[in-house]
Amino acid sequence: MDLGNDPLPDDQDALKAIITRMTLEKLERDNAQKKLEAENADLKSGRDKLAEENASLKSARDGLSAENVTLKTSQEALTEENAFLTERVKLLEELAERQDSYLRALKRAQYGRRSEKLDADQLMLGLEDVEQATAALLREIERRKARAPEKKEKKQRRRNLGALPPELPREDRVLEPDDKTCATCGGALHEIGEDVSERLEYQPARFRVVRTRRPKYGCRCCEKAPVQAPAEPHLIEGGLPTESLVAHVVVSKFADFLPLYRLAQIFAREGVHLDRSTLADWVGAAAYELQPVYDRLMEIIKAGDCLFCDETPAPVLDPGRKQVKKGQFWALARDARPYGGGEPPAVIYLYQSGRSADAATEALKGYSGKVQVDGYAAYKKVMKKNREEGSLMLSFCMAHLRRKFYDELTSGYAPIAEEALKWIAGLYGIETQARGLPPDKRRAIRQEKAKPILEDFRTWLEHKLDLIPKRSKLAGSIRYAFNHWDGLLLYLDDGRLEIDSNTVERSMKPIALGRRNSLFAGHEKGAHYWAVLSSLVGTCKLNGVNPQVYFTDVLTKIVNGWAQSRIDDLLPFSYIENKS
Repeated sequence: MDLGNDPLPDDQDALKAIITRMTLEKLERDNAQKKLEAENADLKSGRDKLAEENASLKSARDGLSAENVTLKTSQEALTEENAFLTERVKLLEELAERQDSYLRALKRAQYGRRSEKLDADQLMLGLEDVEQATAALLREIERRKARAPEKKEKKQRRRNLGALPPELPREDRVLEPDDKTCATCGGALHEIGEDVSERLEYQPARFRVVRTRRPKYGCRCCEKAPVQAPAEPHLIEGGLPTESLVAHVVVSKFADFLPLYRLAQIFAREGVHLDRSTLADWVGAAAYELQPVYDRLMEIIKAGDCLFCDETPAPVLDPGRKQVKKGQFWALARDARPYGGGEPPAVIYLYQSGRSADAATEALKGYSGKVQVDGYAAYKKVMKKNREEGSLMLSFCMAHLRRKFYDELTSGYAPIAEEALKWIAGLYGIETQARGLPPDKRRAIRQEKAKPILEDFRTWLEHKLDLIPKRSKLAGSIRYAFNHWDGLLLYLDDGRLEIDSNTVERSMKPIALGRRNSLFAGHEKGAHYWAVLSSLVGTCKLNGVNPQVYFTDVLTKIVNGWAQSRIDDLLPFSYIENKS
């Protein structure tokens, strides 16, 4: 309210009204001023907020541009990685296919008939090359992954490293931080846990010299003859080796199939120069001392009611004729594991100068019971010689019959042979069900399921034989089945018998490997000792006994006068509880 030059009224009430109006007008102006200031503040805040949003938008735009560049780079890297992995996967698939091919060939080499077999060692060399190439490719892929930036969530790689035996000695290496002071506050750090990893290390074998001192003691009073401890008996009297070194030579030759001249070369690398003939002398001495253990092992195997028998060539040098004559290693094996028997598995090898019925008779001399064999005619002759006594019964191998039909199938279109293989596959399927069961249950399953199949199989074979040429190879295979039919069916009535003789054929593998490396035995006596040591090594392997530990302990006990009455304690399966 503006009064200008107007005089103030004399009326007191009018004056109060003027003052009141002026006060209200001032309050209105003040409120308008505050409202205006508030609006100005809001506008400034909005302007600042818009500026911040503009800055954020600009930053986001820059971030998106950088991310775009990163994504483009990552896409190029992923494209390159994809091309690399595609190429490596293709190579791995090729290697896997090659590996499967080698494994199938190795299976045939191990279980196929002799005419089918390839050189398993050469196949193993090829398989090793494939495995090495596969490992190299996988390592290349792992290296590329290691160079790639780590993701936030890194899954633990699943690796099958195997279990390291707890009895192996451990060497601890502790990796401490360079500084044990807290980087934040400077306080002393204390241990709150640890990560432990184990790697397997190999230290090559080392020679050491065992020096035995025998002090002499004399009496100052009477000056009688001095007293001295007697010398310890040694396997090689006056020689260099301890029994453990002789055991190592035996194991290297007959368990690892390492010829003695190669072993001499290995020793020479360690500075110990030994002639091959010296090593041969050590092996001969060990074989001679182990002869009673071998004889006892043969007695135990032949005392059983069931065993396997097979033979394989054993070339022996014949200097008089300047050539190699063909001897034979005969193998006798027992294995009660398929029916849960308590007898430990064992194998014995015998050297014979030939493969005749007389040689088979000599190999089986002293045995009466059931023998699981292949279809070699010499076994039937042996059985005929013992017909009156009834001491031998032959159980023929179903796998040999199967191989005859398999040969027909691989030579071309052979529907009859293919159908025969299906019949036999059914029999093996039943054996899978019976494996591990007691003999009475195995017999019951075979009588219930396998016997009807075999009866129908024979009827089917008789019908097919009438439809094919009598002089064909397939007809010969069918007649082979008929000629051995009773022996092929013998396993039905005895749960301890197997359907085939593959057990003893697997036992022949070490002999074949040793023959491939040694080519021939230098003498028939050498072939006999070859059989002695191979028998003990083979029985150790069947029972999971470390042959190095076994031969070291047995040779030490023998040279220290082990009693003949306790010879059974020196058999390989007596060391099962102490195996290592």
